[in-house]
Amino acid sequence: MAEKIELELEGRTFSIEYGRVAKQAHGAVWMQYGETVVLVATVADTRESDMDFFPLTVDYREKFYASGRIPGNFFKREGAPSTTEKLSARLIDHQIRPLFLKRDVETQVLVTVLSFDDENDPAVLAMTGASAAVCVSDIPFEGPIGAVKVGRINGEYVINPTYQQLDESDINIIVSGNKESIISVEGECHEVPDADVLGALRAGQEAIARLVEVQEELVSRCGKPKREVVEPEPNEALEEAVRAQAALRIADANRLSEKEDRANVIASIEADTQAALEQEFPESSAEITAEIEAIVKAEMRRMILDEGRRIDGRALDEVRPIQIELGVLPRAHGSAVFTRGQTQALCVATLGSKLDTRMVDDLEGMSYKSFMLDYNFPSYSVGETRRIGAPGRREIGHGVLAEKALVPVVPNEKHFPYTIRVVSEILESNSSSSMATVCGGSLALMDAGVPVKTAVAGAGVGLVMGDDNANWALLTDILGAEDHLGDMDLKIAGTAEGLTSIQLDIKIKGISLEIMQEAFGRARDALDHILGKMTEAIARPKPELSPYAPRILSLYIDPAKIGTVIGPGGKTIRSIEETGATVAVDDDGLITVSSVDASAGEEAMEMIKALVEDPEVGRVYNGTVKRTLDFGAFIEILPGKEGLCHISELDYHRVNKVEDVLSEGDKLDVKVISIDDQGKVRLSRKATFQPPPGYVEPPPRHARGPRRPHRR
Repeated sequence: MAEKIELELEGRTFSIEYGRVAKQAHGAVWMQYGETVVLVATVADTRESDMDFFPLTVDYREKFYASGRIPGNFFKREGAPSTTEKLSARLIDHQIRPLFLKRDVETQVLVTVLSFDDENDPAVLAMTGASAAVCVSDIPFEGPIGAVKVGRINGEYVINPTYQQLDESDINIIVSGNKESIISVEGECHEVPDADVLGALRAGQEAIARLVEVQEELVSRCGKPKREVVEPEPNEALEEAVRAQAALRIADANRLSEKEDRANVIASIEADTQAALEQEFPESSAEITAEIEAIVKAEMRRMILDEGRRIDGRALDEVRPIQIELGVLPRAHGSAVFTRGQTQALCVATLGSKLDTRMVDDLEGMSYKSFMLDYNFPSYSVGETRRIGAPGRREIGHGVLAEKALVPVVPNEKHFPYTIRVVSEILESNSSSSMATVCGGSLALMDAGVPVKTAVAGAGVGLVMGDDNANWALLTDILGAEDHLGDMDLKIAGTAEGLTSIQLDIKIKGISLEIMQEAFGRARDALDHILGKMTEAIARPKPELSPYAPRILSLYIDPAKIGTVIGPGGKTIRSIEETGATVAVDDDGLITVSSVDASAGEEAMEMIKALVEDPEVGRVYNGTVKRTLDFGAFIEILPGKEGLCHISELDYHRVNKVEDVLSEGDKLDVKVISIDDQGKVRLSRKATFQPPPGYVEPPPRHARGPRRPHRR
C-alpha cells in the first residue's frame, strides 16, 4: 500500500512516498523537494558477517538525465563516481552509521538522483531520505533523523537556500540531527563570527524537527517490524581473566606520551595475555583482542573524565607543539612544512595559467575551477602498509574541507589571474591532518606570493562523554587515539575574523547545542593560538612571485574581436605563441598571457593589443605603406587597419608624386588626424615632425573663398 506525506518547507513542497517503487528493497522511499527527485533504497543481508567492523556501504549516484544532459565523457554514460558523488556518499555515511543497531550484517544504502531542478540540493534531500528508507525497513535503527542546508542572506538565516540564493549567502552548511541534538555538520562560511555559525546550527535543528515528525508519521503508517537485535552473552570469566592479566599494565601504557611507544607496549600486553590464556580459553583469540581494546578505551576515557589527564600528558585545552618551515622546495612556487605534534603536512602551491583550470562536469553543468586543493595520505604517514590506489573518499573529503577553508581568502581571477593548485602531502599523522593541511596550505600560498587576504588556521576538538551523559570533557587538538576511542571529531577552520569551514562527525546519538557552544569556544582559542604561531613565521604574503612561476598578463577585449586574435584555424594565436608565451581566450573576452620569461609575455600582449586596438585621433603610429595612388598612400597602422595619407599630408613642401616621398613596404610614423562616421581613417605624415622655419599653415579651404568657375 503506497503512502505519501507532504509538507510545506520554505515555500516548496517536500514529500516522502513509500510503496510506489523498488518494492523488493527492504526499505525504499521516493523523495521530492520542488522538482528535485531522489530514490533511496536500503537492503541488509540476513546472514551474519564475519568481519570485525560494521560492513555498511553508502552509494550516491547522479544520473545526468536528471538535469536533461548527456554525460560529456567519451562513452556518453555515467562512469565512476565523481568527486561530488563521493563527498555526498561520505556525508550520508557519517550521519547514519552511528545509529544502526544490528552491526553484524552487511548493509547497503543506495541513492539515485532522478530529477534535478537547478534549485534544490539533491544530496541534502538524500540525507533525510536515507533515514526514512532505513526507518520504514526492518533494519534496526535509532532514527529518524533529518538534514537541511542553512544559509544566511542579509543577516537572516535561510533554510534550504536555492543555488541562486547561495550566491548571496555568507554561510553554506549542511546540518543533520534529531529533535534534541546535532549529529553531523559540513560546510563553508565567509569569515562568519563563531556565534553566528552556532546560530545557524540552532536554526537548522528547528527545521530538522519537522522532517523528523514527517518520518515518524510515515513509520506509524507503513513501517515494518524491526529485526531482533540479539546482544551476545558476555563471557564474564574471560573478561575477568583478561582484566586480571592486562588492566594495570594498560593503565600504565596509556600514560606513555609517544604514539609508537604506547602502541608497542599495548601490542606486547596483548601478546602476553593471549599466551597466558591460550590453555584456559582456546579459540578465543578474537574475543581476547576485543576485550583488550575495550580496556584501553575504558581506561583512556576514565583518565580523561576522572583525572583530567590525556594519554600524551597534555592539559585538556592544550595544543601540541608547532613547528613551521617555509620555502623548503627550491623549485616549487611556494612550499611549507607545518608540524603539530606528530602530525606533519608538506604543502606546495603551484601557479598556472587559465589553461590549467580543472573541469567539473556534474548535474549543474560544466564549470571550471581556478583554485583547487588536493590531499594525499600515504600509508607510511601512520607507519602502516596498505594497497596503493587512487584517492579514496577520506582523502577527497579532507582535501575539499581544506579547500573550502582557504577559498574565502584567495583573490579572485580579476585581481590575480592565476590558476592556483595546493597539494598537501601528509608525511606523518596523529589526527587532524586535514587541519594541518589548512595551516600548511595557507603558509604555502603566502610563500608563493599569492595576495591572500589573511592567514587561515584549523583545529580539531574531541569529546569524551560519560555513561550517564552528565559528565563530559572536551579535548583540544585531539590525537588519533582520542579520535578513535572518543565520541566526537569537530574540525573548525577560520581566520582571526571568523570561520571559513566546519565539519562534525560523532560516534554517539547526538551532541547538544550546549556542548557545541563550548566546543566552538575551545576551537576558537586553539585557532587564535595557531594563527599567532603562523604570523610569527610569515605575517603577510611575499611581495614577489617565485622566479619559476609564470608571469600572467590579462586584458579584456570586445568579444566580437575574439576571432581576430585567434585567426583563421588558429593561425594568428599560434604566431603570437611563437614568442614563448601561452595565450588563453575566454568567451567573455578575457585574454590571459602567461610565460616564465616576462619579456615574452609582454611581447605577446603587445601583439594582441595591436590586433584589437582601435585607431585613436591624435595618436602617432608606426605604419607600413601598403599601396600608393596618385592622390596619396594607404598605410597600415594596426594589424588589419589602414588609413589614407593624402598627398598634401606627406610633407610641408609640395609633393608632386607620392613615389617621390615613399614606396610600398616603407615604415614611417603617421598621425591620425580624423576618423569619420564610417570609420575611415585620415593620416598625416607631416604632422609627425616640426615644420620648417617660416612655414605658414595655409588657411582651410572654406576660408579661401569660392572656387573659380571652370572655364570651358
